[in-house]
Amino acid sequence: MAKSRGSESETNGARERIVDALLDLASERSWHSITMPDIAERAGVSLAEFRNHFPSKGAILGAFAKRIDTIVLEGTTHDLDTETSRERLFDVLMRRIDALAPHKDAMRSIMAGLRHDPLSLLAMNQVATNSMRFMLAAAGIDAEGPFGSIKVQGAVLSFAHIIDVWLRDDDAGLSKTMAALDTELGKGAMMVHRLDDLGRMSAPLATMMDRAMERGRSMRDRRSWNRQDADQDPSI
Repeated sequence: MAKSRGSESETNGARERIVDALLDLASERSWHSITMPDIAERAGVSLAEFRNHFPSKGAILGAFAKRIDTIVLEGTTHDLDTETSRERLFDVLMRRIDALAPHKDAMRSIMAGLRHDPLSLLAMNQVATNSMRFMLAAAGIDAEGPFGSIKVQGAVLSFAHIIDVWLRDDDAGLSKTMAALDTELGKGAMMVHRLDDLGRMSAPLATMMDRAMERGRSMRDRRSWNRQDADQDPSI
């Protein structure tokens, strides 16, 4: 058992070194100039060990996003439970930006590189979606139901815009970033309100469709039973 715990610790340590290596390299040069051998050398692992942990640079970014998620989620308290959902989300996203702050130079390189790589950008959208689903949950915002995915994707796009502002914001107080965040949250609140209205308006129609489908299934079942009875009746 001790050996297993030690092996797990070594594995986690290697993964963290690889993530740190990529971030260090990204803070020094362009994203596309960073190769997998570069990362392995900086992390002090072989290419074989690198491959055991991550299949690509994008996968390393996924692990970095998960690290940031953990920092934000572990720092979430119930202090703002009585505040509005907008204020709670403002707090969560600002704490996410605070967690990213030590890696601002790396983020500049990463974001610039991804803009010119549509396939990687698409893959990273899924990573961002997973992260934002947890950020909304931390703010006490329901992202389930028929419009949950739309809410999450809207939050992803809004936060991407906020990150662009943050990367250009040299003010120590992050005044531009907070202003952009406030604006985006206002737009998001309007979108959520419209989706909720649409959900209430479409609920009766959805109920009617469910009932119609249920009647259709019942009729098919009855016809199936009648055919089975006819096949089994020797007098027919």
